[in-house]
Amino acid sequence: MRIRATVAAVSGALALSAFAVPAAHAATPAAPAVTFSNMKVNSGKAATVGATTTVKLPVTYTVTHASGLDLSTIENGPLIYRGTSPQDYSTEIISDDQGTCTAASTTTLNCKATISVPASELYNSDAGTWKAGGLAVDTKTGGQKWQGDLGTIAIRRQAKLTADATPEPVKKGKTITVTGKLTRADWESGKYVALGGQSVKLQFRKNGTTTYTTIKTIKSSSTGALKTTVTASVDGYYRYSFAGIATTSTVSATGDFVDVQ
Repeated sequence: MRIRATVAAVSGALALSAFAVPAAHAATPAAPAVTFSNMKVNSGKAATVGATTTVKLPVTYTVTHASGLDLSTIENGPLIYRGTSPQDYSTEIISDDQGTCTAASTTTLNCKATISVPASELYNSDAGTWKAGGLAVDTKTGGQKWQGDLGTIAIRRQAKLTADATPEPVKKGKTITVTGKLTRADWESGKYVALGGQSVKLQFRKNGTTTYTTIKTIKSSSTGALKTTVTASVDGYYRYSFAGIATTSTVSATGDFVDVQ
């Protein structure tokens, strides 16, 4: 990912954050004696990133340390990563700033932070499941504690969906044609592109009610186009609904009202 390309030259620093990391030492300094746990990214929910948006993910976590440990020089923060190791700069995004922590006991801190995920720094192949991790840095000695496998979060490309039912109005018993288009965010171009070959539900909501019912399921064409027909019966709203896939968000079109006469 491009966002990590600038990090490799920073000798272990949290280059995307406000962490302060001293110059490299001749000998590898000891890692801070802390442990991360109870990490929850975005309240455990999947994150949807549009073609040009930046999504800010709230993170909560616990830091456990030895009683009496001097924390004045130790900074910490969460991260998400795609590779096998949280220490791989090419596949990680680290918190905007170090965590804000409150002592819960003499040996534990309850912390929170924010991780920003900008579409402009993502490849489409980055969509999917990410792992959560943490990094603590001793700003005096340069010691670093990296910890991974603290949970997962799905990062998905945003989907968009339209629906247009015609003619309007229509006589009862006549044919209604419902067209639409399914697209999703292309992070690399900053645009929305066709999403073809996907199962999409045509749904109907009778005027005066609040619940949509699925009428049929069709597939989007190679251009993302959707088209099918139904028989007019009563006034109501037609929409398409897409359940999403591992890399792409769920979405339902705005219902299009048809007056049946």
